[in-house]
Amino acid sequence: MTDTRPESAVESDSVQLSDDGVLRIAVASDKAGNSLDRGYFNRGTEVLLQVARGEIKAGAILLIGTGANFCAGGNVRDFAAADDRPDFLGGLAGDFHHFIRALVGADLPIVAAVHGWAAGAGMSLVTHSDVAIGGTSTKMRPAYIGIGLSPDGGLTWSLPRVVGAARARDIILTNRIVDAAGALELGLLSRIVEDDEVLATAEAAASAIAAGPWRALSATRELLTNSPTSTLSDQLDAEAASISALSGQPDGVEGVDAFVGKRKPDFSSVNGK
Repeated sequence: MTDTRPESAVESDSVQLSDDGVLRIAVASDKAGNSLDRGYFNRGTEVLLQVARGEIKAGAILLIGTGANFCAGGNVRDFAAADDRPDFLGGLAGDFHHFIRALVGADLPIVAAVHGWAAGAGMSLVTHSDVAIGGTSTKMRPAYIGIGLSPDGGLTWSLPRVVGAARARDIILTNRIVDAAGALELGLLSRIVEDDEVLATAEAAASAIAAGPWRALSATRELLTNSPTSTLSDQLDAEAASISALSGQPDGVEGVDAFVGKRKPDFSSVNGK
């Protein structure tokens, strides 16, 4: 594939773009109980906006934590230490929401390696993922009510769409802990593996997605994202327009020609171009 990324604009402690087209973004550092790292997700926002503008090419996004947990939520000690708590929380939520918008706006399949706890903002991130791999010890909790706050990160929008309105209200208002088995049943997790296999499994899933046709994957994710608020008629129109457009793109040409020629498609030859 053609690598159009400016390497210095991608590689950092929290964001890396692998040769196979997986954009790896760390959202929580190994400090403060693996809490949400503002520097990490602000860096992620910058790179994701470059992806949306076509300046960096990628086939999938992998969200990870860098400690024992995926993300244990915001650093509550920082909340308490702020001179002006409303101003601090408003700024933090604003920055985090820029990241969420950029994450969704990149229109790439999102894989999350959900090891340990996904609480507060961490749970919000899981609900925005397309494929969430958890371990047998994975646990989720909204956590906001427990510290006298309301949710952020789009949780009140995304959780009802994942688990249904009644279950979402129950989970958020009672500050319920959802274990791995419950998260799988509710659709918060896509798969459960052994705890020490979460990252490797998520990496393999992201790589497998990125090995596919990038334009078709992006278009499919956009269709799935828009479907909850679309009528059937509008969705049918959108699907027809999408499949028609893709048939003339390099992905569609290579895929169809490979099928007819009874060979495996080589999407790496057209991805990133």
